[in-house]
Amino acid sequence: MQTTLKKLSDTKLELVIAGDEALLASVKDRVLAELAKDVNLAGFRKGHAPKALIEKNVDQATLQTRFLDAAVNELYVKAITDEKVRPVQSPEVAIVKFVPFTTLEIKATVEAVGDIQLGDYKKVKVAKQIVKVTKDDIQSVLDDLLRRDAEKKDVSRAAKDGDEIVIDFTGTDPKTKKPFDGGTATDYPLVIGSNTFIPGFEPELIGLKKDAKKDFDITFPKDYGNKDLAGKKVNFAITVKAVREVVAPKLDDAFAAKVGPFKTVAELKADIEKQLAAEKDNQAQRELENEVLAQVAEKAKAAIPNSLIEEEMDRMEAEEKRNLVYRGQTWQEHLDAEGKTEKEHREGQREQATARVKTGLVLGEVAEAEDITVTEKELDERIDGLKQQYASDKQMQAELAKPENRRDIASRILTEKTIERLVGYATK
Repeated sequence: MQTTLKKLSDTKLELVIAGDEALLASVKDRVLAELAKDVNLAGFRKGHAPKALIEKNVDQATLQTRFLDAAVNELYVKAITDEKVRPVQSPEVAIVKFVPFTTLEIKATVEAVGDIQLGDYKKVKVAKQIVKVTKDDIQSVLDDLLRRDAEKKDVSRAAKDGDEIVIDFTGTDPKTKKPFDGGTATDYPLVIGSNTFIPGFEPELIGLKKDAKKDFDITFPKDYGNKDLAGKKVNFAITVKAVREVVAPKLDDAFAAKVGPFKTVAELKADIEKQLAAEKDNQAQRELENEVLAQVAEKAKAAIPNSLIEEEMDRMEAEEKRNLVYRGQTWQEHLDAEGKTEKEHREGQREQATARVKTGLVLGEVAEAEDITVTEKELDERIDGLKQQYASDKQMQAELAKPENRRDIASRILTEKTIERLVGYATK
């Protein structure tokens, strides 16, 4: 077999592939063997007649069509394997030359991942954030535990810091006068001073009594999680339904025993410190990995097919729409809140989508360069662990048994091992 590879662009290739007689003869034999299963010839068991007789007795158009399909597929697959081409879409194939069963030359045009040039990823250096649990961190958890177990008494006086106030509220856009998503609630309990609401909201409640009404403007923080509201000025109208004095229990050994398997407050504090340290360490590890990946990807150069970026944008948009369903907001309402058209919104995702795709491609290249693989034992152990985790979920058990999911899990393990290797280099 002969293959000529021509670059039409950084990500578009043309392969001219010519099959040799031995390969084409092998393909023809396989096709005849398949067709023989449906041929009845006197004196021979079905499927056991000589090839020459079978060829004479099958429909020639069918034989030729089946042969071309099988031969083209085999030539293409062998060519992209030999040339290490990584296609991202099905090829456009044209028959250049064909003499039945002896000569076949095809031209395949395909979009593929282009050259990836890794930078010196072993020189990336990132220090892991030092995890420290402070007394204030521990006290914050203790305060939360005490609040959960606190006794709440209705009072007729004005609300003060530390009280729980029950309110109805509606948040509206001052310009459109329309309520915004997630900005309306009824009988909402809020402890003043808990800092669980938007900064500036809770102080507005101090001094209010039951049945009081008030409206005020608040500006959401610029780094607020909901991009639709980040940095935006909104108006809140509230009605006070109740004011309750919060009487927290005493922090003593009896309380410690009530909230968990602890004999003393000291044991409770030690457990809180341990849990907080683990959470902070996990967060620090994720931040470390993300920073390492960002720097490794930045050092690399990659020719990325646009179709891969578009597919990633599709996934990002689908995920965003699912989240909107949970929040009770329509896609159009979301676009209106951003003040963007659907096309503008999509284009706004391109940079992030490109970064994600590039990081994935670079990880694959590093895995190959480092000869990182996933053994069958590693894969079986991971799947066995998942099966035990979902032992009572028949649907999940069935999903885990599918070959495509097995491949997906293997891919995840490979990614984990590659990231671990990169982090190892970065933290030496």
